[in-house]
Amino acid sequence: MVASGRYLPSPTPETANFWAGTASEKLILQRCQRCDQVNFPPRPFCAACSSRDVIEFEACGRGKLHSYTISYRAAPGFEAPYAIAVVELHEGPKMMTNIVNCPQTPVALVLDMPLRVTFKQVSDTISLPLFEPEESGS
Repeated sequence: MVASGRYLPSPTPETANFWAGTASEKLILQRCQRCDQVNFPPRPFCAACSSRDVIEFEACGRGKLHSYTISYRAAPGFEAPYAIAVVELHEGPKMMTNIVNCPQTPVALVLDMPLRVTFKQVSDTISLPLFEPEESGS
């Protein structure tokens, strides 16, 4: 699926609830009832213990910048420069995403900087979870 030149995900039975959550501006993760592991991406079993006893819950939407690279080359749906990042969510899992609403420079993108989720609606059915710097005092 393509919208505004950007390739978009196609929800599967395993990811449908995640994408329904982002459409409502909620970040939905899974927690294993057996070992308490929080998993992302969504799947029908726990990545740690293989239990199928997983539940969905709304994450707090906060995390920290774990790693990133800045692309200085435009791509479909992206204007260069743009950050491709790995965010370590407060609940534990890491998520690949983009950092928005700040300069796309190494000076502005500091490892371990606090981030919060924001959502960008890119089609009638898909809103992407992106991350922006958390304002001090929030």
